[in-house]
Amino acid sequence: MLSRNFYIHLIFRVIILSVTALVLSFVFYKDQYFLSSLILFFFLLQVLFLIKYLNHNNRKVSYFFNSIKNEDFTLRFPEKGESKSFNELNQSLNTLNDIIQKIHLKNQTQEQYYQEILKRAEIGILTYNEKGHILFANPKVEKLLNHSPLNHIKQLAQVDKKLYELFNTINPFERKLFQITNERETIQLTIKSTEILLNDEVLRLITIQDIHNELDKKETDSWIKLIRVLTHEIMNSVTPITSISESILRYYKDDNGIISTEQVDESKIRNTAKGLEVIKNQGNDLMSFVQSYRSFLSVPSPDKKIINVDQLLEKVRVLMSQEIDFNTIALDTYKNYEDLEIYADEKQITQILVNLCKNAIQAVKETKNATLMFITGITPEGEKYISVKDNGPGIQPEVMSHIFVPFYTTKKDGTGIGLSLSKQIMHLHGGRLTVHSVPNQETSFSLFFK
Repeated sequence: MLSRNFYIHLIFRVIILSVTALVLSFVFYKDQYFLSSLILFFFLLQVLFLIKYLNHNNRKVSYFFNSIKNEDFTLRFPEKGESKSFNELNQSLNTLNDIIQKIHLKNQTQEQYYQEILKRAEIGILTYNEKGHILFANPKVEKLLNHSPLNHIKQLAQVDKKLYELFNTINPFERKLFQITNERETIQLTIKSTEILLNDEVLRLITIQDIHNELDKKETDSWIKLIRVLTHEIMNSVTPITSISESILRYYKDDNGIISTEQVDESKIRNTAKGLEVIKNQGNDLMSFVQSYRSFLSVPSPDKKIINVDQLLEKVRVLMSQEIDFNTIALDTYKNYEDLEIYADEKQITQILVNLCKNAIQAVKETKNATLMFITGITPEGEKYISVKDNGPGIQPEVMSHIFVPFYTTKKDGTGIGLSLSKQIMHLHGGRLTVHSVPNQETSFSLFFK
């Protein structure tokens, strides 16, 4: 019982009813019908009062639980003005209401706290039931999948049919990689699945993470380490040059010092000339190769300032006008945002754009109606971008994963340093360089600035 007085009061009424019933039986047994009628009336009256008493309390308890069910904690029962038992019962219900309200508010606060954490998480999170209805999807997952709002997993077919099939076939505790390609870039996603039981309902919990940027950073770090190793190996290759130098030196010097001119014959002079020519060529090749490494490893910190993108592209256009085959290409500019400005190092960004334009001109050399286009604007996430797009043969899938690797090139006269250097410059700017290519249709490189 919620009240000790209520409990005692109820027992007292039950005892009175029992005693009244016994007296009624005894009087009726003695054939005193008039007295029996009076006692029966008294008995029925007590039953009526007991029912009214219990209903009064039942209604309070019923109101109380209905209000709790509806999360209405404004219901209060008077703690004065009634019998002591009712006052104590009301006080107990009010105390219980306060406790449940505090627990409810605490749970709400925790829920809001966790909701805010999930909203700000850099990992996409969504849950859906067996019918495919999405019960929760944080903003990150909508951004990664480029679709909002998400209400059912069938909507994923609008993003990519293979992605929808993956969600239908992925097993609990399974991890899969998936690549999404949109208009400007390709995103590499890792998708993990697990099952949770909530209110006797089995839900599928999916986490989605963009590993593209992480892979970019690890790729750059790995290649820097590799470059250091290769530099060491290159320097070791200087050993043959030293060996040739020593051989030539022995032609003109012995244990007693430098030999006289009479001891120098024609064969020694001829071998000396050949050796020096080899040293010269080998030295020039090595110096050129090492210089490429040094330019990649020692990119200066950007000297940033506000740059008007229209003026920047006009400067690039003038620089590219001196290139062979430039006049055979139609160069256009498409602006999604007027008077766009970026905060960057003008020389370094110009270097990137010129390099991308040169690559594009070479790519469309054999393309009919060759076009080169600058596209500028701001993404929905607030990133400013400059894209260089051409309608050339595109980049084959097997080559795509290697184009940013230092010293990887498919050109006979290429160094393989341009794209990797451009990507490092964008990293130093806190931005990124992405590529999107459709073979035999188009290729676009995009510079994104925060």
